[in-house]
Amino acid sequence: MQLTVLGAGAWGTALAIAAARRHDVVLWARDAAQAADMQTARRNARYLPDSEWPAGLNASSDLPQALAHAAGPDGLYVVATPMAGLRGALSLLPAHARVLWLCKGFEAGTGLLGHQIAAQVLPEARAGVLSGPSFAQEVAAGMPTALVAASVDADLADMAVTAFHGGPLRIYTSPDPVGVEVGGAVKNVMAIATGIADGLALGLNARAALITRGLAEMSRLGVAMGAQPATFMGLTGLGDLVLTATGDLSRNRRVGLLLAEGLALPDVLARLGHVAEGVYSAATVAAQARSLGVDMPIAAAVHDVLSGELSAREALGRLLQREARSEFS
Repeated sequence: MQLTVLGAGAWGTALAIAAARRHDVVLWARDAAQAADMQTARRNARYLPDSEWPAGLNASSDLPQALAHAAGPDGLYVVATPMAGLRGALSLLPAHARVLWLCKGFEAGTGLLGHQIAAQVLPEARAGVLSGPSFAQEVAAGMPTALVAASVDADLADMAVTAFHGGPLRIYTSPDPVGVEVGGAVKNVMAIATGIADGLALGLNARAALITRGLAEMSRLGVAMGAQPATFMGLTGLGDLVLTATGDLSRNRRVGLLLAEGLALPDVLARLGHVAEGVYSAATVAAQARSLGVDMPIAAAVHDVLSGELSAREALGRLLQREARSEFS
């Protein structure tokens, strides 16, 4: 099987390493110098310096060559850009491409999820999302990880299994890309909330409450957008939420911790040095909730903190002042 991974960040590189243990993989980087350095060093010194590459993985900055590599009947494209780059990356692919994307969130400006962007850009493609609770460093190191390939095209989901399932990496399939993508977008916002709570030293009780109520908000929004409720009890709902909200490698959790210290958002992002998708998804999540009449007080509070309307402690106070209600209403 031939795979081309577009985007040489940590997550794209990690999955390229995993796939290249059994398949022929090209990792495309826009930066020619970075691609040359990776090919020579046999590792991605910028993002995963401790992970040596298998023989089946090669780097390239030659886009036509990289696209041709996966153009055959056994080829698969994997888009490993941030959400802001998904539309542009999809526009580079052949009309009938077989493609998975790894990014999580809503597109800024349009509020679209990945499958909706793909329907606009590549309506004839066989497309889906690969998502789940995963840190790039652990995948690259060969540590056990479970992901979900979600697509309305069952054959494409099966291709993802062929490409990535094996050894420590398990791939499950799902026909619910809406639920998988909503989970991936909302969990990042909830991880910021949990990071704020931990940064304010609110305790483990508060962390458990935030994760559980965050899952309820995620599920409500997803169902309102057409997702299957069971998806949110799975890897891309509860699983990814727990990992991102509690894991020390989580960028979004780190954003919350720094906000709790009183840092302004520009300073938080400068210190982080990487993309934290929850920062960019929070406004869209809050807007989607309002437009659909979905109650999402935690997401709204995170948005107000990120926008500077409330401090972290003021947002906490507003949440604690909410009236009691039935847990499942």
